[in-house]
Amino acid sequence: MKNLPVIIIMFISFVFTKQGRSQTDYHEQHRLQIHFSPKEHWMNDPNGLVYYHGVYHLFFQYYPDSNVWGPMHWGHATSRDLIHWQQQSIALYPDSLGYIFSGSAVADTNNTSGFGKNAKAPLVATFTHHDPNGEKAGTANFQNQSIAYSLDDGKTWTKYKRNPVLKNPGIKDFRDPKVSWYEPEKEWIMTLATFDRISFYSSEDLKNWKKESEFGKDRGAHGGVWECPDLFPLMYKNKKIWVLLVSINPGGPHGGSATQYFIGDFNGHEFTSSQKEIKWIDDGADDYAGVTWSNTGSRRIFLGWMSNWQYGTKVPTEKWRSAMTIPRELSLDKINGDYYLRSFPVKELSSIYGTKTDLANDPEKIVSFQTPIKIELTLSALDNFYFELKNSQNEHCLVGYDKASNAFYIDRTASGNVDFEKDFAKKILSKRISDKTNSDIILIIDNSSVELFADKGLTTMTAIFFPTENYNTLQLQTDANKNITSYHSTLLKSIWK
Repeated sequence: MKNLPVIIIMFISFVFTKQGRSQTDYHEQHRLQIHFSPKEHWMNDPNGLVYYHGVYHLFFQYYPDSNVWGPMHWGHATSRDLIHWQQQSIALYPDSLGYIFSGSAVADTNNTSGFGKNAKAPLVATFTHHDPNGEKAGTANFQNQSIAYSLDDGKTWTKYKRNPVLKNPGIKDFRDPKVSWYEPEKEWIMTLATFDRISFYSSEDLKNWKKESEFGKDRGAHGGVWECPDLFPLMYKNKKIWVLLVSINPGGPHGGSATQYFIGDFNGHEFTSSQKEIKWIDDGADDYAGVTWSNTGSRRIFLGWMSNWQYGTKVPTEKWRSAMTIPRELSLDKINGDYYLRSFPVKELSSIYGTKTDLANDPEKIVSFQTPIKIELTLSALDNFYFELKNSQNEHCLVGYDKASNAFYIDRTASGNVDFEKDFAKKILSKRISDKTNSDIILIIDNSSVELFADKGLTTMTAIFFPTENYNTLQLQTDANKNITSYHSTLLKSIWK
């Protein structure tokens, strides 16, 4: 009995220690409060996005032993609303065939793969096995496509014993399979990045694949290797239009990595496009390798890695590195006979709305705020304007529109810590797409990021920044106060509390 008080003290100490950890997790400097990031260590591309039994699954490139890139695993997180995320156990580990590079996941509801048991349909993941030994030896076939399946809604995974299912024909960069169901021919289509082009394969069972065609050798941006493709249809006025996403690194419009898209048609065998202009799904610096969820019905929901390979391994965070963008719903618009993608924050973001404040009566007033926050501005006529996000150290980020160049911009030249990479501090411009006089602007501002959605998402720009303390004041400067039809802010609640 004499030792009882010591035991009690030790137990109380343990409880408070655990509570202390829970209170500090996700509250370090620069930690994003409304964007998914892993509790710790390195993350890059989103993988295996699939919606199943009311749950959104996010798998991601993950290295659980460091905050810089290393042997890739598939990390795993789940959500019921696309906003609040719960990190799960690692889904796929490296093995004798190599690291687990990017890929996709589908709900095989018809059990075409034969992996299902007892009327339980499997989730099937298709991914790239990357053999580091083969790469080091200088071979050209060190990347191959493999599969794994889950019979417990993604909690645990079994790798197919006959992997790989698609062997490399001798292409150094042969990776990132995005698999989808093509209903007219009752078959699966794999959209695969193959160095400087996209290759399409078909299969009836997810195990045996036949090459159908190629696209893109002489199309689009080619400043670097093509990666992380996605192929899907969108409806525009009852017409089905096909969209092909292709990430590229390097070769982005602002240096480093970025994601382009093509508008065209797909007949189950080949993708065709008459598009001449290079189009970017996000014309900022920090949205890469984005793909869409499968099995979401008529909705097409996109998620990107909110960083850039030019400096992603150098950014000044310690416990973790990088986050994902806000999930965005995609749609199409047609301007002067040409199709463009719209990207807009998913409607589920409203679940974390807090106090809304009308700012239109005194639009140029300096407004105090705490991140995260949503800013909305509607203009009857678009003219020069900018928002200045600032802190007490005079560090600031500017987000605005320049009428002379007809371009939106994000200027992070004096945004805080910029010395970790020589090209980080700069002004990023994006030519306006809309031809309308009026405009609407949305900013989603977190502790170390801003996402701009202009003209209902026709122009989208994402940028990260690293101030020494969070920005806490906002001021709008504009040449035309009279054009403001609405201007307000909405506080956003942290998803980690």
